[in-house]
Amino acid sequence: MTVRYSKLKDKEVINVCNGTRLGYIADIEIDLNSGRILRILVPKSGKCLSFTSAKHPIIIPWQNIERIGDDAILVRIAELSCP
Repeated sequence: MTVRYSKLKDKEVINVCNGTRLGYIADIEIDLNSGRILRILVPKSGKCLSFTSAKHPIIIPWQNIERIGDDAILVRIAELSCP
């Protein structure tokens, strides 16, 4: 299966562990040697937007992605990690 980043970033990311809507993909990390996606990065959402959201996104390893659907990306994350 192939998908373009432009289509991927338009899908909402949802955590299936608790049903939380995490937001939309802001960036991805790619292994240049293999060409594989390592992680997706989703900006933290909060009551107000801040510059720290962009600096410390939610990092979701590619292996935690359960399913990519037409409208959403389902991920399984028990604990969210930040750099």
